[in-house]
Amino acid sequence: MEQQQIPFKVTVASFIRTIRIFVGSEVGLKAKLMFGGLIMLLCGLSALNVVNNYVGRNFMTAIAERQMAEFIRQAIFYIAVFAVLTVVGVLARFAEERLALLWRDFLTRRIVNLYLDDETYYRLDVSGRLTHPDQRIADDVRAFTVTTLSFVIMLFSSTLTVVTFSGVLWTISPLLFGVAVLYAACGSYMTIALGRPLISLNYDRLDKEATFRSGLIHVRENAESIMLTRGEKRQKVRVLHRLDDLIANIRRITAVNRNLGFFTGGYNWMIQIVPDLIIAPAFIRGDIEFGVVTQSGAAFAMLVGAFSLIVRQFNSISNFAAVVSRLSSLHEEISRSHEIESGIEFFERDGPLMCEGLTLASTTDAESPLLRDLSVSIPVGIRVLITGSSHEPGAALFRAMAQIPTPGTGRIVRPAGTLFLSQRPYLPSGPLRDVLITPEKEGEISDHLLLSTLHHLGLERVANQVGGLDAERDWEKELSLREQQLLGLANILLSAPRFVVLDQAEMTLGPALLEKIMHLLSERSITCIHFGRAEGDRASYQAVLEYGVDGQWTWSIGEHAS
Repeated sequence: MEQQQIPFKVTVASFIRTIRIFVGSEVGLKAKLMFGGLIMLLCGLSALNVVNNYVGRNFMTAIAERQMAEFIRQAIFYIAVFAVLTVVGVLARFAEERLALLWRDFLTRRIVNLYLDDETYYRLDVSGRLTHPDQRIADDVRAFTVTTLSFVIMLFSSTLTVVTFSGVLWTISPLLFGVAVLYAACGSYMTIALGRPLISLNYDRLDKEATFRSGLIHVRENAESIMLTRGEKRQKVRVLHRLDDLIANIRRITAVNRNLGFFTGGYNWMIQIVPDLIIAPAFIRGDIEFGVVTQSGAAFAMLVGAFSLIVRQFNSISNFAAVVSRLSSLHEEISRSHEIESGIEFFERDGPLMCEGLTLASTTDAESPLLRDLSVSIPVGIRVLITGSSHEPGAALFRAMAQIPTPGTGRIVRPAGTLFLSQRPYLPSGPLRDVLITPEKEGEISDHLLLSTLHHLGLERVANQVGGLDAERDWEKELSLREQQLLGLANILLSAPRFVVLDQAEMTLGPALLEKIMHLLSERSITCIHFGRAEGDRASYQAVLEYGVDGQWTWSIGEHAS
């Protein structure tokens, strides 16, 4: 879904709020001190530029008047000023980069925490309203912090330049000062008029770049499946179509840049000759010395450059406006994601797992719920099969039990620590030990128990092949889907929850191995709820919840399990 730009006022408010949060944070004092030091360095640079302007005038005058002693003296001054300018300039740049890095680190950590808390990442994904949050967090935060600080510094430096060089230029020629102000004002107006489309075009470019890159990542991550299904042609068409969109967008950007370049190129060239056209006649008449001509040219260029911040930086400004808008969108969607709550209530307490008056809505047909008024109580210590002719109601009930936001109403009560295993389990990259042990159990489970559990599940090969429990691997690429399922089950056996919920486990493990797994779970007093196929063997289960058409369901439980 294409993300629309949010209103300008909202963008500005979000921009100001971001700065206030940073200034008021735990690193705010350090940031203020760094910024204060940077401002002092910039003031020093501005003062040195004024000194350099007068030294340059005297230097050129000494050349014109063939005064060797004065020439040598002014040359020494010139070199000294250049040396100090270099040192102060480098220190100012260093301070700017460190402050930008501090801000990026703070802001990225804050957004990552918001993104990964309270299932926000999932809510943003299923809502479909926000494109490529990963790119916004990684690339846009970097661009935002670096560019914001750069613009603040340029604006402050330009202000200092205007203050200092206005007096210099006014003393040389009030007319030249007026021309500088008028020239810069006209140039800024024309630049905005010609370059305004770049803001929306750059916004779209960032999304199209990310869409094209995600297509290539999809091919890399699904290389084997694409090869087995001979899907190369379809993927090629898909990726190249995204490339066509990106190229078309960039062509429009280059067309605007071309028109803008015609104007800004001529604008910048004219800066070099305008002061000479005004001041040179006075030198020819003998009213001023030659050094004043070069001084006026340098002062005019500095002053017009300060006034022409928009002209010189419009491409950067248009990119920056797009970045601010995208980060504002990210912030707004994170806030909105918590406003949309499921109508299903969740409670955790010891005892049976219960569904009370649970109705799950269909995303395609609101008049025909997937499950209607489901009320069941699943006792501790039994095996339960949940099945039906259609997969959709079962998938919705699995998500609802796992407290994944699901449209519906009613109430679910489950014991704390209930674990869920989907058809494709999530195995984080890292040491095998971290895959097997949850953070809550860290340090409580011996290596002997870990290896014994792997042996029971036929996974001792995994530990031996990768080099032990502390070997780091990308397990989703290293293992088959069956081995991934078994590794997920090993984690469940070691965690020993009261309830475990499996989704379509027999599809990967097969009936015989699933029976063995459920026996291991029973030995450890773990209640197993399995979402399985309707045509599967039901003899291994002590209770069956079967759903049918129009949200109907039946619940049957053996006498010995009641």
